[in-house]
Amino acid sequence: MAFTNQDLRKAGLKVTLPRIKILELLEQAEHHHMSAEEVYKALIDQGEDVGLATVYRVLTQFEQAGIVERHNFENNLSVFEITQDEHHDHLVCDVCGKIIEFHNNTIEEEQLKVAAEHDFKLSGHSLVLYGICSNQACRDSAK
Repeated sequence: MAFTNQDLRKAGLKVTLPRIKILELLEQAEHHHMSAEEVYKALIDQGEDVGLATVYRVLTQFEQAGIVERHNFENNLSVFEITQDEHHDHLVCDVCGKIIEFHNNTIEEEQLKVAAEHDFKLSGHSLVLYGICSNQACRDSAK
């Protein structure tokens, strides 16, 4: 989902260069998830004059506006991704921190069943599975 300047305005945010650059980075992120530090480093690598505090502030504003989602994983890693229309869950590598998105209809259906069994109305959920990714270096270091 590509956000436009008008989307920023609708969210009550002024269209500024740092906001546009951060939004572009998140939209183009290869693995969809970036930490604030990764966003900051990418901006510096592009020659942008922006501070880490500005990156955190913009990401927090985007989160409050529903433009991005923040995920806090057990390894003290907070990452941001553009809010997506389709729900998905995550696999996180304990060694390298790689994040893999997945969607499984059976898991989604079972969660609804559990909620119904307990007369519980779901407002959302987060499922994160931790383990070792397929990278051989990660598997070797986990032995």
